Amino acid sequence: MSFNSILWCHLKLILLLTVLLLFASSSLCTSASDGQLVVSADNFFTVSSFSYPQNSIRPFDFRYIRVDIPPLFSAVSIALNSDVDLDLSRVGRIPESSLPVICFRDGSPPLPDALNTTLKDSVVSGINGLDVEQCFPMQKNITMRLTNEQISAGAWYIGLFNGIGATRTQSKMINRGSSYSFSANISVEACTNSMMKGVFCNSTVYPLSCTSSNVFKYYDLDATEVKKPMMENTLTCKNNFETSCFQESIPQFYSLDITNMAEELTITAANIRFNSTSSNSTSSADDFKLMCYARHGAIPSETLHDYSSDLSNAPLVILAPRIGRLYISILPVNHGTQDGNAKVCYSMETQVVQCSPGKAGPNCTMDSYTLQTVLSRNPMPFESYYLPVSEGVVAASANFPLEPLSNNTMNQGTDNTWTYFTLDIPRGAAGRNIHVRLSSDVKINYEFYARFGGLPSLASWDYYYASKTRKSDESAFFMLYNSKDDNVDFYIIYAREGTWGFGLRHLNASINSLKAQTAMSISLEGCPKHCSSHGDCRYSFDASGLTSYSFCACDRNHGGFDCSVEIVSHKGHIEQSIFLIGSNAAAMLPAYWALRQKAYAEWILFTSSGISSAIYHACDVGTWCPLPYNVLQFMDFWLSFMAVVSTFVYLASINEAHKRAIHTAVAIFTALMAATKATRSSNIILVIVIGAIGLLIGWLIEVSSKYRSLSFSFRFSPSFPQSLMTIKDWLSKLVMSLWRRFHWGFALAGFITLAMAGTSWVLETSSTYWLWHSFWHATIYTSSFFFLCSKANDVDAEEDHQLPRTESYALTRQDSFSRSEY
Repeated sequence: MSFNSILWCHLKLILLLTVLLLFASSSLCTSASDGQLVVSADNFFTVSSFSYPQNSIRPFDFRYIRVDIPPLFSAVSIALNSDVDLDLSRVGRIPESSLPVICFRDGSPPLPDALNTTLKDSVVSGINGLDVEQCFPMQKNITMRLTNEQISAGAWYIGLFNGIGATRTQSKMINRGSSYSFSANISVEACTNSMMKGVFCNSTVYPLSCTSSNVFKYYDLDATEVKKPMMENTLTCKNNFETSCFQESIPQFYSLDITNMAEELTITAANIRFNSTSSNSTSSADDFKLMCYARHGAIPSETLHDYSSDLSNAPLVILAPRIGRLYISILPVNHGTQDGNAKVCYSMETQVVQCSPGKAGPNCTMDSYTLQTVLSRNPMPFESYYLPVSEGVVAASANFPLEPLSNNTMNQGTDNTWTYFTLDIPRGAAGRNIHVRLSSDVKINYEFYARFGGLPSLASWDYYYASKTRKSDESAFFMLYNSKDDNVDFYIIYAREGTWGFGLRHLNASINSLKAQTAMSISLEGCPKHCSSHGDCRYSFDASGLTSYSFCACDRNHGGFDCSVEIVSHKGHIEQSIFLIGSNAAAMLPAYWALRQKAYAEWILFTSSGISSAIYHACDVGTWCPLPYNVLQFMDFWLSFMAVVSTFVYLASINEAHKRAIHTAVAIFTALMAATKATRSSNIILVIVIGAIGLLIGWLIEVSSKYRSLSFSFRFSPSFPQSLMTIKDWLSKLVMSLWRRFHWGFALAGFITLAMAGTSWVLETSSTYWLWHSFWHATIYTSSFFFLCSKANDVDAEEDHQLPRTESYALTRQDSFSRSEY
């Protein structure tokens, strides 16, 4: 092969490779065609994907879904489908106790009862600022994509509720509201390149590299003493480039991981200078601002950030930064003449000051203690209390004395002296509550501050208690149960998993307070205040099975998250008990009439039904439970169903053998109804239908046994007019037979009271159950009494008198033949 041929082959190969590279680059890069930004799918990959199958939420029930978002995520996609069909414009007319609601919260399960919102916005349009809990009316289809510019990494919780408010946790005698079902698909995506961030993974985030050094500083701890040296650990973090030049209005992103409690974080910019390639540029370094934005856990922007400062004028100082990943954005802003070719050069540096072990606070002069976890004897998971790791403190219980831990700081004699404590809430325990108690033999001389992920201060805290009048706003997440001068007791509800910092601020010490004995206890518990002794504490897991949470199931008279809200007063409870129990006395009416007619089976049935219903409702209202609740409920509904059906069967004049057969079949069906969803509204219709069928079967048996001879003698005449007369005569006799069979005044009263009973059954709700169900007792037993009275006792004799005496006639004729032959 010649040299020219080889060269030509190489040229064709190079050309082919060039075309392939251009095609590949066009598929990987973004384009601005048609005014839209097209992003390659290769920029993303799925970190996790969860599919939750269809699940039903009954009235006043709820579900939690946990979503774990890693630090490197780019977006979270949520697709939720349900059978809820709500008109958002009519949401205000729906009671909150029956309103389907969806809530979002960062770090721990949401509690919609803590919010004072109107719940009128849709999820997609109303969701913003997810650093706080937000709730929205449930919708049929919810599809949204939350990026790392909207939410931060960590554990997120979605709560689905079928009704909110204080009655949500109240125990219900019935639960006939509407259920709704849902299914969900949740996926978490991340950028293929770990250094890329942003909505489209098109923003580079440079991690800062750090070096550690120990520094001794001297502080005047007491005016009467010499200055004492304090060791501080300083982390100096820089970009890999000494000085970088960036175009105006284009932000640069950096990330910094804070792994321990820190005293201070400082972000500075040095060597700031202006650089322009245009000879006509009139801008200078004085025309630029070097804006710095910082945000914990998410990409900052000009409108959404935690801290900001102009680094060209002063450094950005963050006191007690939170543990986790901090994102920093530096944006050169030209407030003079715009110059597209202008660049700003700078070098960025951060310093994280950490105190030596056992020290914290300003200038690292305060004492700090790590609290170790001690598992309690309670078999429930995560139940524990915390004790300080200190040689000078010996605690035989959950309480530990404060004075041995705070002597060093109290000697400084100012109001700005603190004692700090840190503890860890384990993974999966976000559904537990932090219980804090302070007790003293004199007036408590401390203020308590709590903060997640960092040490608290007067300017930065999540919850605090200073006095009766100075404390965090009470909500479902901060519950104060005792606020005396010598005793303080409060809960932090559904505490986030991770590191918590607590600070005790010492007030000016008096002579009595210096001699005080103050004890503190910090524990991780389930239901606050043991559901205020008005309910049972229960435990469950979220849909992913990763988080255990506790909740209260309150009694009939109380509600709220901790069962502290009185819904039914003591007087109202007595009134409801009298109505529900006493109304069963109406069973004496049909029982008396059955006994008078010597219908002993019906007498036993009505008597047993009234007694079992009274005992069941006595147990239901919390008065007396001789048997388990489920047994009493079954007996109440089953015997009530049997009493209704037996009333219909009684109206048929059949022998006891046939009655026993019908009662046995009916007992089986009604027992199945009472054992499966006994309280549903359709049961009253089913019971009436079963009773009507039993009555029809009884009549058919009665007709077949009494009128068998007539059925064989009944013939249609060949003459059509004669046939019409025969049918007319037969219908007339049937109507007369029915008219003589019943006392129609009693029958009409029975139908009216039965309709009233059915109406009261349908009108029963959770709040009006006691009234309408008492009315049901009175009307259903009264209707049975009227129906029993409507049966005519002499109908059998009348009908037997009208029957042809065929057998007697035959015997008489036989006797006459015998005499004649003789």
